[in-house]
Amino acid sequence: MTENLSEPVRDALNAAYAALSICPPNPRVGCVITDLSGKTLGLGHTQRTGGPHAEVMALHDATAKGHSVAGATAYVTLEPCSHHGRTGPCCDALIAAGIKKVVASIADPNPLVSGQGFERLRAAGVEVEVGPGAAESRELNIGFFSRMVRKTPWVRMKMAASLDGKTALDNGVSQWITSDSARTDGHAWRARSCAVLTGIGTVLEDNPRLDVRQVATPRQPHLVVVDSRLETPLNAHLFIAGRALYIYAAEQNDAKKAALEARGATVIYLPGAHGKVDLAAMLHDLARREVNELHVEAGHKLNGSLIREGLVDEFLVYLAPKMIGQGFGMASFGPMTELSQTVALEFRSTEMVGPDLRIVARVKGRDQF
Repeated sequence: MTENLSEPVRDALNAAYAALSICPPNPRVGCVITDLSGKTLGLGHTQRTGGPHAEVMALHDATAKGHSVAGATAYVTLEPCSHHGRTGPCCDALIAAGIKKVVASIADPNPLVSGQGFERLRAAGVEVEVGPGAAESRELNIGFFSRMVRKTPWVRMKMAASLDGKTALDNGVSQWITSDSARTDGHAWRARSCAVLTGIGTVLEDNPRLDVRQVATPRQPHLVVVDSRLETPLNAHLFIAGRALYIYAAEQNDAKKAALEARGATVIYLPGAHGKVDLAAMLHDLARREVNELHVEAGHKLNGSLIREGLVDEFLVYLAPKMIGQGFGMASFGPMTELSQTVALEFRSTEMVGPDLRIVARVKGRDQF
């Protein structure tokens, strides 16, 4: 977090971070209300979908502590909403409470808001300042900004491999290359996503649940399966009550579709070339279904297809301190004939997680939208 930000702005950003896995598909927003001396009167962050937004939570917190907010300043990490969605407009709540100044980190990219909240506040005589903490707020909500601006989710591909880049032995055995610490950390990244994506190969080979189990979470991300021929078994572990399951297919099979949907899945036909699912169209469809961050945990074939089609924004890679030699790689794409054809990345962070190294690398230019 940028050191030159004021304390209320830092506190609001920290509050927003506390909503990391709670509020998707809503943006992660924090709000701090201070008096003229800078004393904190109330603090809050966005709740689960349909629940109060950060501004209302901060107002409630101030009221619960017996503080009047008349004449106070509200520091909020995203433009207060001005429309009736699942909740009422936050700018109206701030105006009604007597807030005299709003310091917002960044404008809301949602076209239903996008400056209208600031306009309504100013029309009511509220002073508005925009900018402190903008980069941090946007980064925290990179998936929400992606969905609103690009109309696709932010695609983060997670891979666990040996130091020489192998995700499984030559016989297919892969459990477990990395440590329990890395797996727990991976579950935390799953928890922050709106949906987890895998392929039918992983479903048939591993029969995974792909839910969040190793960290506490108030919600389970949706599950997305790329299954061109609708081969998903009806008794697969991925059918979990309360979690949406989207299966994307290319070949029509009405009987299997009906059987899968009877189990609670939603089957979507999006045929592309060569009998495969149109992956780009799938991302646009997932955005329409309010998926901000898409967390990919798939095999080398689907990984390769997503990379080859230029659909991956970021890589989350865990490297174990071991060498496997012959085995399965992280992604199958290419071959390339020139180094200029490679996927150029920028390292965002490197950190030890137990005995393993976690690397977050971003495709160059993917965050420029």
